[in-house]
Amino acid sequence: MDALDALINRVSVARLGEPAPTPEQRELLLRAALRAPDHGQLRPWRFLSVEGEARHRLGELFARVQALHNPQAGPELLDKARAMPLRAPLLLVVIARLQAHAKVPESEQLLAAGCAAHGILLAAHAQGLGAIWRTGELSHDAEVRAGLDLGDDERIVGFLYLGTPLGERRTPPVLEPAAFLSVWDGA
Repeated sequence: MDALDALINRVSVARLGEPAPTPEQRELLLRAALRAPDHGQLRPWRFLSVEGEARHRLGELFARVQALHNPQAGPELLDKARAMPLRAPLLLVVIARLQAHAKVPESEQLLAAGCAAHGILLAAHAQGLGAIWRTGELSHDAEVRAGLDLGDDERIVGFLYLGTPLGERRTPPVLEPAAFLSVWDGA
């Protein structure tokens, strides 16, 4: 697939099934991520692969955290949390590794990790895979970070759900670039 086609036509695919990306496809996903802009060459990212039974364990972690923060949570909410990681055969957790640096603030490092995540989404689309970037309150939760063995200097940028698209891909809306561009004339 042409790079511009991938950039212009990528869409999130929420309905995903088997098979998961092959080892060769995963290699390309990560190679794309590693080309993210990276001020200072800090490589402020890492990735966790979650698949198979580990998805059920992640669902249990999500349910425990929901119950911890909402003791009145009923079975329906807890079951929903348990089912979240089962929406795709492969999840990649994108993690920002924040480092003290005189010239590269943490905000830039978070953006770089976000660009790495976007690289994965673009590479997935270019290979005919389906992918969606999910966040939500659990991605910002200290208990989830602890359950995933993240360090104090690490933040979850997002959960990338990857698999085979189920059904037709939606067509992205046509947006007019001029609606998002203004000219600064310095006056």
